Amino acid sequence: MLLATTDLMNVVDWSRAQFAMTAIYHWLFVPLTLGLGFICAIMETLYYRSGDPFWKRTVKFWMRIFGINFAIGVATGIILEFEFGTNWSNYSHFVGDIFGAPLAIEGIMAFFMESTFIAIMFFGWNKVSKGFHLASTWLTAIGANLSALWILVANAWMQYPVGMTFNPETARNEMTSFWEVLFSPVAMNKFFHTVTSGYVLAAIVVIGISAWFLLKKREERMAQKSMVVASVFGGVSLLLLLWTGDGSAKIIAKVQPMKLASMEALYDGKTGAGLSVIGVLKSEPQRTQENDIFHFNLEVPKMLSWLSFGDGNAYVPGINDLLNGNPDQGILSTEEKMRRGRIAIETLAEYRDARQSGDSTRMASTLLKFNPETPEGQAFLNDYFKYFGYGYFSSPTEVVPPVPLIFYSFRVMVGLGVYFLLLFILVLYLAKKQKLGTYPWLNRVMLWSIPLAYLCSVSGWIVAEFGRQPWTIQDLLPTVAAVSRVDSTSVMVTFFIFVALFTTLLIAELKIMTKQIQIGPHDEQ
Repeated sequence: MLLATTDLMNVVDWSRAQFAMTAIYHWLFVPLTLGLGFICAIMETLYYRSGDPFWKRTVKFWMRIFGINFAIGVATGIILEFEFGTNWSNYSHFVGDIFGAPLAIEGIMAFFMESTFIAIMFFGWNKVSKGFHLASTWLTAIGANLSALWILVANAWMQYPVGMTFNPETARNEMTSFWEVLFSPVAMNKFFHTVTSGYVLAAIVVIGISAWFLLKKREERMAQKSMVVASVFGGVSLLLLLWTGDGSAKIIAKVQPMKLASMEALYDGKTGAGLSVIGVLKSEPQRTQENDIFHFNLEVPKMLSWLSFGDGNAYVPGINDLLNGNPDQGILSTEEKMRRGRIAIETLAEYRDARQSGDSTRMASTLLKFNPETPEGQAFLNDYFKYFGYGYFSSPTEVVPPVPLIFYSFRVMVGLGVYFLLLFILVLYLAKKQKLGTYPWLNRVMLWSIPLAYLCSVSGWIVAEFGRQPWTIQDLLPTVAAVSRVDSTSVMVTFFIFVALFTTLLIAELKIMTKQIQIGPHDEQ
């Protein structure tokens, strides 16, 4: 029994590691695709309106970079979706009726749209009209973003499950409202926040590559014009990113308070909670009291309360409140949620036993508890089944995500976002003064900002996904109950196979992209 439990935890750990590794590699390619597609469309619009061959030559260069990145991103994304069936079969069974719908739409509609118009985008020059080619470029960019929409809708549902009912006969959650799933506040905010972060990354990549051309004193007009387009696009995107970030804070405060507390390393809740701008956490054994968390902390008073609830004096619950409960704030303890979750699990098991034994009376009485149209069912679903996932935990502390990782990742993300905004402003200022390229050290800073953009993007992903651990579906299904019952060795072996495969793909992409950048724009024939 102990051996079986140990192997199950190994399966959980290796499955999480494999999915995280695949997702991180995939996310290295996706943001550039989301943003660079629109930058290409903007540049081609300039060509369409001006008729200047310079813009056609320029956009065809950036299209080559887009195409290379697009192809590798598709390869990693396909493997990511297969892992739901191979590594997370219990998850797929429990919510496949809901989670599968947006993924199916993504494949049928969005990916079909991308794959159709991308062919015209690359091979339709001089074969279709300028207007049709321009429309194809815009539709390719829109298709890539629609693809992201459906994937992010599925991910948002995991963070905030809505529009569903639980069917005890199949032990599956079934969709009751597609529109509620699609237009949930988490889904909409997550989509706009994620895609605008991709736009900012793409703008930084274009600026960095253009800075390389300026350092080499090659294609200087193309580099300078590309910088201006990217800075305007990136600057507007970053302002939208800040706006959706504010919306994210308010939503997280309501539906994922443990994530918010971990982002701020807030152990004891307080009224008028301040926002930590920069801080250094003490080691885990020392982080138990509110006054004994930081070695150093620079805080903006009442800002966390205001960002979370629009009120500088609002109460923000901390990790200890969520673990131990706070009756004054209407917060149940994790221990109590675990007790209620076990009752929900036992009730479901009772129904299964009654069905297997053919006890129709007991089946009917148990089934009433899962019927949302009866008072008994409403009470059971709201008071017990709501905490179904907590029944799988053995200790309340299991619901606490890795606080230091989330705390520091959040500050890396925000800090780099402020840096990028200043960089966009600086590029536009120098462009206006006609001094772009006159400072080699600044061009080097712009070039080395490319890895910082990826660091910022991955940091945001860490905050979003590690912040909801240990849940695959918030409050309903923890990772320990979501994995496939397979031998841990098989997951471990495939983990290293995928590491080798994805690393090879990444190296190949970098080599191909570097080669294409060194070649530069092709002269029009």
